[in-house]
Amino acid sequence: MSDLSAPPARPSAHPARPSADPVVRRFPRPALARLGWGPGKMTRMKRMLYDHGPGGGTLLILPIDQGLEHGPVDFFDNPDALDPQYQYDLARDGNFSAIALHIGLAEKYFHEYAGEVPLVLKLNGKTSMPSDAQAFSPLTGTVEDAVRLGADAVGYTIYVGSPAQDRDFLQFLSVRRDAERLGLPVIVWAYPRGEAVAKRGGKESLYAIDYAARVALELGADVVKVNYPVASAKDAESPAPYPSLALSPFEAFRKVVESAGRALVLVSGGEKVADPELLAKVRSSLDAGATGIIFGRNLWQRPRADALRLTKELHGIFREYAAPAR
Repeated sequence: MSDLSAPPARPSAHPARPSADPVVRRFPRPALARLGWGPGKMTRMKRMLYDHGPGGGTLLILPIDQGLEHGPVDFFDNPDALDPQYQYDLARDGNFSAIALHIGLAEKYFHEYAGEVPLVLKLNGKTSMPSDAQAFSPLTGTVEDAVRLGADAVGYTIYVGSPAQDRDFLQFLSVRRDAERLGLPVIVWAYPRGEAVAKRGGKESLYAIDYAARVALELGADVVKVNYPVASAKDAESPAPYPSLALSPFEAFRKVVESAGRALVLVSGGEKVADPELLAKVRSSLDAGATGIIFGRNLWQRPRADALRLTKELHGIFREYAAPAR
């Protein structure tokens, strides 16, 4: 196993490093042998972690579920990306660990890339038209669909804190049982939503994201996708002791990774940002013990040549964190 305890110092512009620390400690990712996966899950996860993408036990996933979640508005920055073949080509030519999308885009496009790009089939979703006050994503596909299509994992969004979370938890229970029976890993998009969350620091607060990571672990996620916490004045509304923690951004995200326990952590890219900020976020996340990133708009909203250039830079960073299976 690589020595992950003492990397070289990086520029102080790193947004998630405490300013007083000249060196950032690298926290190891969870050992696969301790995660309790059966042979089906282990086989599929190892394909994504080691045989595709950057490898070395890391994940670089390209999502294209935004067309359902946000609508066509996300494709105006790069009109070529309106055609899902653009993202499929990027996932293949950029050597991603997997592409994540809904049933329609899998059934109509994936056959041309089967065996070349691993598939994460997203099993639930919603549009952005209704308010998020009672956010809930109904099923759009099944675990059986994922097996039929040759997927290596399924994805599911849980809205932690929403008044509809009782239905959400029951729906996820059915998905998790099917995935266990058929040997597919489950990636949970763990998103805080709803009025109660807004009154306790907001969906970007450490409290909300930390709680969402823990909920995903408790409900049986194999991998959890979270956003990076964003400090704000609203943090004062979070339950104690969160307002008094005074953590650096790096320490705050490390707290989230710890709450995810033996679920691997993926970091969401969110809206498109400048290259230095994006690359610093990747390094900080991996330093904190994340297994990888799931960046969509930050890559496919770019022209192809620019997206492939940035993907190559990401591969270079991931190679620094590569480790053998253990």
